[in-house]
Amino acid sequence: MKYSYVPGCTLLSTARGCDVSARALVRELGSELVELDDWNCCGAAAIESMSYLLSLALPARNLALAERSNRDLVTSCSSCFLNLFKVKLRLQREPSLQRKLDEVLGAAGLHYLGVGRVHHLLDVVARDIGLKAIANRLERRLSGLKIVPYYGCQAVRPHREYDGPDLAASLDTLIEAVGAETVPYLWKTTCCGGVLMTTERPIGIRLVSDILAAAQGADCIVTVCPTCQMNLDAYQGEISTQLGVRLRTPVLFVTQLLGLALGLPEKDLLLEQNITPVGGLLRHLDAVPAGVRR
Repeated sequence: MKYSYVPGCTLLSTARGCDVSARALVRELGSELVELDDWNCCGAAAIESMSYLLSLALPARNLALAERSNRDLVTSCSSCFLNLFKVKLRLQREPSLQRKLDEVLGAAGLHYLGVGRVHHLLDVVARDIGLKAIANRLERRLSGLKIVPYYGCQAVRPHREYDGPDLAASLDTLIEAVGAETVPYLWKTTCCGGVLMTTERPIGIRLVSDILAAAQGADCIVTVCPTCQMNLDAYQGEISTQLGVRLRTPVLFVTQLLGLALGLPEKDLLLEQNITPVGGLLRHLDAVPAGVRR
């Protein structure tokens, strides 16, 4: 199956590992992410404070372009997903916005009909592609690996579209599908602070410290959000100094983890771009004997 794909700004810069591994993983599982031609920034979290209409028009433009392709729209970025998904809901609640959006999009020769669906990549892999397809292609079983599933605050909240906003489970099922053990984790949908690391750094550091401290004892943290991955991975050195402990917990995108289990080549995972070394995880990669795959 083919999906229109918006990687989002972050995935083409600091989170290239997520973008590259997502495309490779979906391709390996028999589907395809077709990058949407001329997609634009969704406005992220800050745009609504500047202009409510612009916060809808930016993601609506991507939705209108995707409708032209007659394919569902997929993104790997949690912020992009939230902004794309909210457009349809806001139009349902505020029908008067349709005329304003038509005027803005019409200047670019576009019109958003509201007929196409938008998915987070987590939803596509866990539900559309499914666990059976992953099991059928396993090359390595990650047995003995204890993993913290970390969704962040935007992938499953506030809307109950494909998973529960508080007791999320889709990421957990993917981790367990490749033979690893999920660590019970009450912080799985807690906010990491996002851009507070650049605007209110002490608050951001405190939030990330709490998330990392609660994850100690796990072999790694797996997430679906590029901002979460950056915050949890990049600041471990600084937080180690503050807490007086040595934090060295690898933080992987779920697409990287699944790619390891499916035997994807290193160039398709970009693990070398992760800040905390992941080499210690490789000892858990047990080959799946021929005939054992389901």
